[in-house]
Amino acid sequence: MTITEGHRVGKHRAGWRPDKLREQREAHGLTLERAGERLRQVAEQAKLKGIPAANPQTLWQHEQGEVYPGPHYRRAYCLLYRATEPDLGFRTALPGEETSFKLTPMDDCLNGSQVLAVERAIHRIAPGSDEADHFELQQRIIDAWKRRHTGGDPHRPVLILVGGFAGSGKTELARFFVQLTGWPLLDKDPLTRPLVERLLVALGGDANDRHTELYREKVRPVEYDCLMQSAMANIKCGISTVLTAPFISEMTDSDWMQRLTNRAGSMGVDVFPVWVRCDEESMREYIGFRSAARDAWKLQRWDEYMATIDLDLRPAVPHLVVDNRLGTAVTLADQARQAMGAMYA
Repeated sequence: MTITEGHRVGKHRAGWRPDKLREQREAHGLTLERAGERLRQVAEQAKLKGIPAANPQTLWQHEQGEVYPGPHYRRAYCLLYRATEPDLGFRTALPGEETSFKLTPMDDCLNGSQVLAVERAIHRIAPGSDEADHFELQQRIIDAWKRRHTGGDPHRPVLILVGGFAGSGKTELARFFVQLTGWPLLDKDPLTRPLVERLLVALGGDANDRHTELYREKVRPVEYDCLMQSAMANIKCGISTVLTAPFISEMTDSDWMQRLTNRAGSMGVDVFPVWVRCDEESMREYIGFRSAARDAWKLQRWDEYMATIDLDLRPAVPHLVVDNRLGTAVTLADQARQAMGAMYA
């Protein structure tokens, strides 16, 4: 069942305190009408597509606990009030999660507050295995962001693989890395979807198939080959690149990862596998929200789909982890974008 704005699920949301949302609005001196206007402005600036109206009735339903806000509404509320989801009563905080952001309006100059916001978001990258050097990738990203203002990057190029299950938030996080560093993004779905759909149909299958043996054995290998060849074309030119795809089979195959690492290393490029951790409820919500035809099978057979997933799965090689359970990492990325005054630029 897809969760939508019209689905009245408030009473079933653990930790939801709709009264806190109303308190935030009143503390900012906003009426429901004015809050709706501001939400639409924030959504437009951040290019969030899930705020079609933000009318007073919808906001009132959110504040009364009748309708639980969808993911893009929650992101817009967080940006409008410069707060986190726990601050606004959407859920309880995860252990150790920061729930306060005291950010001030920014000008075009790089300053300490901007650096702090970026570092707070980038520090969500944690070691997923003992051998993984998360500090090195954190510093590469932060340095690249800073050096965009001064020119040049003395480091070796990097190839970042951002993987995770469908709906985990990997694309949002990959885009955030790209917006900080200026490195190109190669996203598997838009890069290969036309090819994949035509190939599936030519082989007598369904263009939206992502679960049968036909897709897994005949099409998926070609799909990933296209993605990796595109990446190699970049790194042969010494261009740091961010890739995003599930990488389920690839990251759990130590031989595949070793071949990639060796090939990239021969060209003077370092490889960083980043795994995005998420929870079942959040993945289902985001998959339902994006309403992609390729996800129809998952949503219609959710229990069957989840039976094929191990949420504790991790890459079989030294890797880094970004914890995006309940959207925590994406929220931090939004806050950093806001601090930089570069919302989805």
